[in-house]
Amino acid sequence: MVGTWIDIDQDAEDIHAEIQAMLAASPVPGAEEFAIHDTENFGSARIGEYETIENVAAIAKLIVEHGELAAELIGHAGGVDQAREMLDEQYQGAFKNLAAWAEQLMEDTGQLDALPANIRGYFDYEAFARDAELGGDILAIETSDGLTHVFWAR
Repeated sequence: MVGTWIDIDQDAEDIHAEIQAMLAASPVPGAEEFAIHDTENFGSARIGEYETIENVAAIAKLIVEHGELAAELIGHAGGVDQAREMLDEQYQGAFKNLAAWAEQLMEDTGQLDALPANIRGYFDYEAFARDAELGGDILAIETSDGLTHVFWAR
């Protein structure tokens, strides 16, 4: 076995070229098979040993664009295309916690205005947010910076 580290923050064609160079340098004449054995910094995004280079490059591109959030979202969403769609169409923002998201949602939609003023202070944002998450209405991803990123679930 022979191996090398390849920076995957590049086009699939360039990754393929580096793989071919590695295989050409192999002590085994005519080496043609390769596998991925380390996926550092991919978070919950699952990369198999024989993942297509095009998919690995797409995952890396999304992670470079959106950081740790994308790495975690790919694992939750089921793939890079689904994660990109969620980031583009379902992302609600980053909040200090789910209760902060719920409070912002209620303010933005004017839902609290429907309650009498003397009752508004009793609205339980934490319970509302917990029910939204448990009920499958939202997906919440916590990142290492302490923020909770919220997505509408579809």
